[in-house]
Amino acid sequence: MKLYIGNLDRSVTKEHLTDAFKPYGALVDVSIVRDRSNNVSKGFGYVEMERREDAEAARAALHAKPFMGRSMDISEAQDRSNHNRRRNSGGRKRF
Repeated sequence: MKLYIGNLDRSVTKEHLTDAFKPYGALVDVSIVRDRSNNVSKGFGYVEMERREDAEAARAALHAKPFMGRSMDISEAQDRSNHNRRRNSGGRKRF
């Protein structure tokens, strides 16, 4: 299960997130989203865990709890293909 992690301090690293989520189960991937032009964190990232149960336990334990000076906003990540469909559905047709 992939989790969206928002409201992160810009100094949070992949290692910080790994250390926070590792006690709850096996991690598949951890990433911090960065601005392409200056490589500065955008303040959010993703954590993917092997088991849904572990991800839900991590979310229950860490959501809205203080983490490096801010409270993390944790939710299940949305499928990108659904996001793109919603974005392009409606309005004028593109040729």
